Amino acid sequence: MSARREPDLDAEQEVDLRSAWAKIAARWWLPVLGIVAGALVGWALAFGGGQVHRAETLVYLGQPFTPQGGGVIPNSIATNPRIVGELVRSEAALKAASRASGIRVSRLRGAISTQPIIAAGQARLGATTLYEIAVTADAPRKAERAATALASRVTGTAGEYVEAKIETLEEQIESDENEIEGINNRFNIAAREQAAALENRTLPVAERFLIVTSLNSTLSALEQRRSTIQEDLLNARQLLTLATMVEQSRIIEPAVAAKTTARSPRNAALVGALIGLLLGCAAALLADRLPARKL
Repeated sequence: MSARREPDLDAEQEVDLRSAWAKIAARWWLPVLGIVAGALVGWALAFGGGQVHRAETLVYLGQPFTPQGGGVIPNSIATNPRIVGELVRSEAALKAASRASGIRVSRLRGAISTQPIIAAGQARLGATTLYEIAVTADAPRKAERAATALASRVTGTAGEYVEAKIETLEEQIESDENEIEGINNRFNIAAREQAAALENRTLPVAERFLIVTSLNSTLSALEQRRSTIQEDLLNARQLLTLATMVEQSRIIEPAVAAKTTARSPRNAALVGALIGLLLGCAAALLADRLPARKL
């Protein structure tokens, strides 16, 4: 009894693919026509979809350092790569932007886009501190107000630590300046008393010597204290400059709206061409199954 031969599925599949490709190649003009027609339809639909306004703003998240400026703080809100996207799409941020712009929250959800600005060689997304926030709306002022509200929300949240740091440094600078002013006043008084003691000929020489020696000691102590405070003041000013110029989050470019199409013509044409290609290939495969027209 002979064994039953199993069908070669791989061979049948290869024959089917060759047959399908032969049918498409024989009617190559159908896929080509589909590509051209689909691209034209997609391009026309993109421009026929109406004009909208897109407002873009550039946000700097800041780069927080340790209190004494010794190094970068790796785990902070500003260094979290997802902070911008999570903040601008939070319910609280959407409601705030809706109140500021007049755009409904439901409409605003699909009108927001965020994009990190990554420099050449900046491989890690977490190292990115620049982000673009964009809002699309039917009116330019609405788009600008919504984008500004969202950007302010981001900078306010990401910069809480640095804002507190700046307030502390400003208080320290004010305290140092007041102390230096007090030291200068005491120094001038002691110097005048010393000069008066030297000029007072009615006092015995020994007494004048003791007064001058005591005032010299006071002046030396005041001078040393003033030097220490001035060094501390200089360091605080440097830290404040670092905090305001590098660490502090801020809006780099304000939101300005510009007209744009509701759909991207390029993307719409590509999608239309792809759909046309698929339809053209399907038409080429099904052409043999259509009944022939009788003469």
